[in-house]
Amino acid sequence: MKNILVTGGAGFIGSHACLSLLEKGYKVFVIDSFRNSSPIALERVLAILKKKKINSKDKLKIFKCDLRDKVLLENIFSKIVSDVEEIHGVIHFAGLKAVAESILFPLQYWEVNVLGTLNLLDLIRKYGCNTFIFSSSATIYSHSEDNLLSEDSAVNPINPYGNTKLTVERLMEDIFNSHKKELKFASLRYFNPIGAHNSGLIGENPIGQPNNIFPLLINTAFGINKQIEIFGNDWPTSDGTPIRDYIHVMDVAETHVKVLENLFTSKARFLKFNVGTGKGTSVMELLKIFENVNKVKVPYIFSKRRKGDACFVVADNSLIRSELKIVPKLTLEDMCRDGWRWKKLNPDGYK
Repeated sequence: MKNILVTGGAGFIGSHACLSLLEKGYKVFVIDSFRNSSPIALERVLAILKKKKINSKDKLKIFKCDLRDKVLLENIFSKIVSDVEEIHGVIHFAGLKAVAESILFPLQYWEVNVLGTLNLLDLIRKYGCNTFIFSSSATIYSHSEDNLLSEDSAVNPINPYGNTKLTVERLMEDIFNSHKKELKFASLRYFNPIGAHNSGLIGENPIGQPNNIFPLLINTAFGINKQIEIFGNDWPTSDGTPIRDYIHVMDVAETHVKVLENLFTSKARFLKFNVGTGKGTSVMELLKIFENVNKVKVPYIFSKRRKGDACFVVADNSLIRSELKIVPKLTLEDMCRDGWRWKKLNPDGYK
């Protein structure tokens, strides 16, 4: 079976993707700085596999490294290749991802997200790996009032986080164009991954104050926060709150495996796909579904719109559905149920 290198493999999406890869029998090598993640997530991945009676012995190896440290990174590449001869594919999740934080610390975001990826791309070329999947984001798109965002929609990030994601895509484009006969690249543009594995053993574990709506919603339901703040109830939507496209993290994880397997069997190509459900859900709709599914109350208040927020951010996912036959399986109810189970079983995350 093939050897897959996963950067940021202990993170939210990365840990779920590692689980999916190991379930399919791949050998997985994780590189993670553990700056915003915990090695316990990967211990839990192995625990899930053990419960399923899936033999994962010697199938997962973990290296601690910041991708900015190119000397250490190359040492890890050299060790992996000397052990297994070849890295067949790389899935790159590692990076900083908080929009608000990126506005405060743009230099840090450019250094981690762009320089780290530059080092990684240089080494995968040096060590002969031609299959690479990048964790991109819907933040690269221009805002739209009420239209679905397709892969051909205009790109115009409005924050440093989005700028770094688009910059990496353009870097990949340049590298691909100079070696297009041999490279198999994919950039997956996530919308709003939420939920957790249905075992409740792995899930989202934000370090410090959460920024995304779902962990804030969960913390409020759990009583950690007094109430959740909803930014604006005067948007041009049915209930006045913004509309987003939420997708289960396991659907996102399994999408990576399917895209990877498509690249393995295809000729050289550079794929760009939205990863979403194509269905819009308002903030209030999400809150009410969460309450109904889990039989809890989520106190909330309305405040003014935030600068830079958009009314409607929903994927047109028709391209990935038609080209690769990838269709999300899990519902918003599943997302809410699984995310709440994770929180109840792990009130302090991986601590």
